[in-house]
Amino acid sequence: QVQLVESGGGLVQAGGSLILSCTVFGRTFSRYAMAWFRQAPGAEREFVAAIGRSGSMKYYADSVKGRFTISRDSSKNTVYLEMNSLKPDDTAVYYCAADQGAYWYRGLSSDYAYWGQGTHVTVSA
Repeated sequence: QVQLVESGGGLVQAGGSLILSCTVFGRTFSRYAMAWFRQAPGAEREFVAAIGRSGSMKYYADSVKGRFTISRDSSKNTVYLEMNSLKPDDTAVYYCAADQGAYWYRGLSSDYAYWGQGTHVTVSA
C-alpha cells in the first residue's frame, strides 16, 4: 500500500511564494516518478510538473515554467513544489501523484496510480 501525504498549502498574496511537500509512505520512493497536478474550482485536473525517478528529468506545464520548481529528496521520501511569483490563476487544490510506469513524462493523470488527498492553495489579488 502506498500513501502520499501533502502539506504546505495556504493563503498567499499575488507575487508571493509557497513550497508544497509530498511524502511517500509504504514503498521504495525511488521506484516512482512523481508529479503535481492541480484542480481549480469548476475546472478539470491539470498537469503542473513531473520529475523522474533519479530527479534528473523534469517537465513543467507552460503556465508554470520559470515560476515553479519540482524537486525530490530520496533521504526524506519527499517531493517538493516550490512556487514563486504566484498569481490568482494558480488558486487550486494541488495533488501529488506517483507512477511506476514508463509514461510519467506525458503529464496525464491516467498514468498515475497513486494520489495524495490534496492541499489547498489560494492566491489573493
